[in-house]
Amino acid sequence: MSNETTKTDAFEGARAALANHGLIAYPTEAVMGLGCAPYDEIAVRKLLTIKNRPEHKGLILIAADYSQLLDYVDDKRIPQDMRFNVFQHWPGPITLVLPARQDVPRYLRGDFDTIAVRVTAFEPVRQLCKALATPLVSTSANRSGQSPLLTPESVFEEFGPEVDWIMAGETGGRSSPSKILNPLTQEVLR
Repeated sequence: MSNETTKTDAFEGARAALANHGLIAYPTEAVMGLGCAPYDEIAVRKLLTIKNRPEHKGLILIAADYSQLLDYVDDKRIPQDMRFNVFQHWPGPITLVLPARQDVPRYLRGDFDTIAVRVTAFEPVRQLCKALATPLVSTSANRSGQSPLLTPESVFEEFGPEVDWIMAGETGGRSSPSKILNPLTQEVLR
């Protein structure tokens, strides 16, 4: 059996979870992430419910590369002279607020005409997004008002059957969540 086949098989549970409107958990740069397929309204609403997160705040999408985000980001609205300011941050631990395509649902963008997106350099999440062939809704694995969880075991203890698949592995060791920046205005949001 080749390494490629082994890697692909490792994500079969994640594929099955996404196919059934499920939630998955995975290590990110700083904390365990909780996510789902962004195109799956049922799963996103389930995620918002277990996090007790209001829809109006919007969510972050994490991806293996920028091409995975083109169904959500209105690339034509990024001015040519600003493109370096945008893409110099990726791949990396910085979430960018970019113009959202008009068809991006409110349950992803919240009350904004923008969407928060990140092309990660953290290899476990890159491999996950590649294997699933989709970006993921990515929020910290915790209930609103509680500290983010840092291990797969703690996600299982807190959420149990509410999360359909949990990726093994350690977080990237960063001490704080990703910085959120609007590269078109240079406004730092977190």
